Amino acid sequence: MTASATKPARQAALPLMYGGAALTVLATLFVFIDRAGLAGHIHAGYPAYGPAEVDAAVTAYTVILSVVGALGLLGWLGTVWAVRGGRGWARWPASGMFAIALCVAVAGVTTQDINGQVGLAPLLGWLQFLPLLPGLAAVVLLWRRAA
Repeated sequence: MTASATKPARQAALPLMYGGAALTVLATLFVFIDRAGLAGHIHAGYPAYGPAEVDAAVTAYTVILSVVGALGLLGWLGTVWAVRGGRGWARWPASGMFAIALCVAVAGVTTQDINGQVGLAPLLGWLQFLPLLPGLAAVVLLWRRAA
């Protein structure tokens, strides 16, 4: 019995990892698709904001979520590279990426703005959890030992 994931487990994890990468791209693109929803959320929380202030806040959130999405995609691709290469240490960065993504997603739905409301529009916050589903399954597979 080896300490690393078995080859079938690694191979089974790869489609999940590609799916997680696709969901990361989807969640990131949704920020651009639903700019009006984000603007409405910001305006509801700050009714005194004029169009320029709302637009600046929407732009800030768009940039932040785009960077988070790009870093997430790089994490997926790097982990896929390690798993495809059969590197036994691949499960460690996969686990680390999962933990970081979980923290980012939790922060997205719980961090309050100065007005006392959650800063990020709820739909955009909850979309950050989508890539975690295949990510968790992939991490579990990568930690499987030969039976």
